[in-house]
Amino acid sequence: MKRKTALTPVSFDTSANRPPSAARPVRSRARSLAMDAHIEPHQHPWSQFTYCASGLMQVTVTQGEVQTTFIVPSTRAVWLPPHVQHNVVVLEAAELRTVDIAPAVLPPDWIECRVLVVSKLLRELIHALEGSEVGPREDALMALAMDEITRADTQALGVPMPHPEHGDKRLRTLCEAVLRNPAEKSQLRDWGKQVGASERTVARLFRDELDTTFQQWRLQAVLAHALPQLTRGLSIAQVAAASGYASDSAFSAMFKQAMGKAPSHFQRKKLSNK
Repeated sequence: MKRKTALTPVSFDTSANRPPSAARPVRSRARSLAMDAHIEPHQHPWSQFTYCASGLMQVTVTQGEVQTTFIVPSTRAVWLPPHVQHNVVVLEAAELRTVDIAPAVLPPDWIECRVLVVSKLLRELIHALEGSEVGPREDALMALAMDEITRADTQALGVPMPHPEHGDKRLRTLCEAVLRNPAEKSQLRDWGKQVGASERTVARLFRDELDTTFQQWRLQAVLAHALPQLTRGLSIAQVAAASGYASDSAFSAMFKQAMGKAPSHFQRKKLSNK
């Protein structure tokens, strides 16, 4: 999670023909971004479905008092509601796809950010929409793309963090310490001692501020740490050790249960075929 190289700011696309409209409620745009490119925090009045056709990105969103960081490989996407502040950091050179969606065509209960599994059909629909022209064919593409998006499976890939200004500083210090060293398997009471809080207090802070348990949160932190390493070509044994697992098989079992696929599916040599 910690970056060692400087990020390269890139501008947010403000072109006049970008926003979705009543006639064209689903607009797909493609953009090539180099590793360490950074789209600075911004928000917009429409919904957005963001994924990489190739590469790996990190999307950080702020909703209320919680910041959540999503590590998103090419088989997954982040859906963002309107008016949610977010920024993007490219972890591996990426072919970014942003699908801007008029809020009126989404279910009214889609008010929280979520990670969606991108089907092969949805990939092709998004690609087809990039160069589509107004007419019956585009109408059909938009309708089918929205149907696929609303049917897509969701996945817990976010690492929520306390708000940097309003969140509890003890909880944020603990979370940052775990992210720096996800292989550390200290118990919650030990982490609590390091930040000056009892085990019960820290458990309450996780529940009240992040709506999760420490064990659930740590699993997301481990996955967020492991995914970039796998896509960069590290062996499963190396990633397992860096994640605090004594054996490849234990790590692989945890990973497959959480992600639905084995770690090998996300390694760089595999991604071009998926």
